[in-house]
Amino acid sequence: MIWVSGPTKGFGRGLHQRVNSLLANRLTTMLEDRFGREVTGIRVSLTDRCNFDCVYCHNEGLGDTRGPMEAQDHEMDADDVVRVLEVVSEFGVDSVKFTGGEPMLRQDLEEIIRRTPTGMAVSMTTNGTFLPGRAESLVDAGLERVNVSQDALDPEHFAELTKSGAYDRVLEGVEAAVEAGLAPVKLNMVVFEPTAGYVPEMVEHVAENDGLRLQLIEYMPELSGHPEWATDIERVHGWLSEQADRVEKRDMHSRTRYWVDGGMVEIVDPVGNEDFCANCHRVRLTHDGYLKGCLNRNDDLRAIGTTKGKMREALEETVAERVPYYGEYMIKDADGEWTVNEKYLGAEGDRSPYTYTEKDEGRVESLANDAT
Repeated sequence: MIWVSGPTKGFGRGLHQRVNSLLANRLTTMLEDRFGREVTGIRVSLTDRCNFDCVYCHNEGLGDTRGPMEAQDHEMDADDVVRVLEVVSEFGVDSVKFTGGEPMLRQDLEEIIRRTPTGMAVSMTTNGTFLPGRAESLVDAGLERVNVSQDALDPEHFAELTKSGAYDRVLEGVEAAVEAGLAPVKLNMVVFEPTAGYVPEMVEHVAENDGLRLQLIEYMPELSGHPEWATDIERVHGWLSEQADRVEKRDMHSRTRYWVDGGMVEIVDPVGNEDFCANCHRVRLTHDGYLKGCLNRNDDLRAIGTTKGKMREALEETVAERVPYYGEYMIKDADGEWTVNEKYLGAEGDRSPYTYTEKDEGRVESLANDAT
């Protein structure tokens, strides 16, 4: 199946956003941490609930996942989310990515996107199962880009990785996104032992299908535990370098892009990567209303409060305390191993750190054997 880009329904709003963003940045002062990193983007988790239970994910498969519904008691409602976005836009933040859990479990997602401040580029990461029948309404609301998680092309392998039988539904979701004008759709693939063997076929898949791109995400044991599941991402870089017609670097996180037979593959490789952290310009907002300066940390949570004044204070504190994870929060010891910098031992936020459940090791080992 060849997916060709459909009409770019979001183009008018997107162009309007770009112009307004430039004007806004002239009128506002961006927040900058003491390492010279301006904050230009925010990732907003709308829920910790998900209808998948991926083996590599630290916090999925939770809660009521029967279908899209209103915000649950522990989740920010639409007014809370929009209020935070209005505050960060005052400081020149010009992009937002909605995530989860699975953000499409929120019935009010279209409302939130529609109410996002003009001047902010709007994107989303999803598992794709709810995109059929809903992609067009999201584009009409103002969604401009989408990432869809797809770790394998084989339905059985996909089911083993996600504990879901929704493979066909995900393919339908990707197609719906392309047809709604969201091309290029990025397919997110986590690269670790069970999936490393699938990389060549995924690269071939995006090369053969117009409207798709591939984003390879290095497995992060900092979040999920089990460092033995990690694979050497440099081998993936090396293989892609041999296959690529063209290679380029992005400013964001200093990520590398490879163009292979017309398809684009980008690697997100944060583990032990000081350059990646030095080029990070995002803060994060948790589903229950806490700002954090780094994905990998849970000791820096700042409550947003209920008023814009409190939200401004929380944002300013979050940015002021924000440090690169690798190279500052984590430093190398005498043996060359990463360890927490002593100056951050005992750091505390406004709530206790989130706790996560590690996945079953035996299950992942069996998957890795299938992939080789």
